[in-house]
Amino acid sequence: MDGKKEHLLLLLLFIMMIFLMFFSLYLGRYHVGFSSILKILLGRAMSNGDVSLNEVAIVLRIRLPRILSALLVGSALSVSGAALQGLFKNPLVSPYILGVSSGSGFGAALAILLSLSPFLVQVSALSFGILAVSLSIVIGRSDKGNRTLSLVLAGIIVGSTFTALISLVKYVADPMDKLPAIVFWLMGSLGSVTYHEISLILLPTAGGMLLIFLLRWKLNILAMGEEEAHALGMNPSFARGIVILSASMMTASAVSISGIIGWVGLVIPHISRILFGPDYRKMVPASIILGASYLLLMDDISRSLISIEIPLGILTAIVGAPIFAYLLKARRTVWA
Repeated sequence: MDGKKEHLLLLLLFIMMIFLMFFSLYLGRYHVGFSSILKILLGRAMSNGDVSLNEVAIVLRIRLPRILSALLVGSALSVSGAALQGLFKNPLVSPYILGVSSGSGFGAALAILLSLSPFLVQVSALSFGILAVSLSIVIGRSDKGNRTLSLVLAGIIVGSTFTALISLVKYVADPMDKLPAIVFWLMGSLGSVTYHEISLILLPTAGGMLLIFLLRWKLNILAMGEEEAHALGMNPSFARGIVILSASMMTASAVSISGIIGWVGLVIPHISRILFGPDYRKMVPASIILGASYLLLMDDISRSLISIEIPLGILTAIVGAPIFAYLLKARRTVWA
């Protein structure tokens, strides 16, 4: 695919994402017409009496923050997965490889057990997610051999430890009150996200995404190996550290408001690679757009498919696992 076709495809994907955002504002059990939505978004809802206060509240206070959070979380997880897959040269790497999900899950479970406010639950999840990544990096650096392999093994160790701590918290939690809240949070949902929670993660998520976007051409060099990177005058250790920290910060931020939502950071980078090839200069923006659109679509399905909301973590696994299996079988040469 030549450059013009790739740019056109990126533009079409972006237009598709905008259309999906507008359709998501329309989708819901309480009907709000397209014209009313447009007036509300343009700030003209109160200029005449054809838009009710209930419609304004539903669009601006319920649906819009949920849509924005889906776009933010989906793009963060997908671009983190794409960057880490190239960094570790492994198609099975996900954003949770360094124990972020387990650390954030333990932080949230502990906060819920202690009856802390929803805001402090988010802060605790974010803090423990960052702690898990920090521990993985410290443990991984203690091995002077293969640093990449050591970092992955350290992530497995830290993740398993925090998973055991989550089980401990669930074991001592009140089965009538705290335990259901912990389990539901761990399954992933965007139903209760507010503008305040979005603002808390906006800076680290946007900052990490910007850094990976600016370093996307260096990911091409890192994917070739350390010797090639040194030969081209690049400091691979520094670049690798920036990418890992950016991806981990984005992932911890996303998990802190959404819970654990799997497969987004595993499947979307593969789809981006099939559409645009292994060049990270195109893969990174494609992963951002596709990840945001994919999670927004999954969230629409989760809240409209049946009478009760399906947890996002369950839905993304049900949909993502077969897609990933098909991609691995049909595109065996992608990573060759």
